[in-house]
Amino acid sequence: MKTASNRRNPLPTVDVIIKYMDGIILIKRKNPPEGWALPGGFVDYGETLENAAVREAREETGLDIKLIRQFHSYSDPVRDPRQHTISTVFIAEASGKAEAADDAIEAGIFKKDNLPDKMAFDHREILNDYFSGRY
Repeated sequence: MKTASNRRNPLPTVDVIIKYMDGIILIKRKNPPEGWALPGGFVDYGETLENAAVREAREETGLDIKLIRQFHSYSDPVRDPRQHTISTVFIAEASGKAEAADDAIEAGIFKKDNLPDKMAFDHREILNDYFSGRY
């Protein structure tokens, strides 16, 4: 029988689809796994998903965002090669000047037809869902 001491749970994360100018913001990751990704990261203990999304967006892009709505959750156990995570994805709007910071080495504006070839995690799937209006 499993007890609390030997139970392993997925870690909660957030990702943010930030509508900016005429596209969306992606960041190029400084740390593995390499590639372009939606701004996001781990939820801190005692932090709401919404606050984590706003914090991570600011830390990685320098942008102040306004959350529009929760988009969808992604939970494939292999979505993050480092460990099992569950990401809640938000859609947001932003103001300010986008600048890569924290664990991002570059920030870029992309559209459906010019997404980068190398993307981290399952972020291409997330963006395909977003651009197709799936959720």
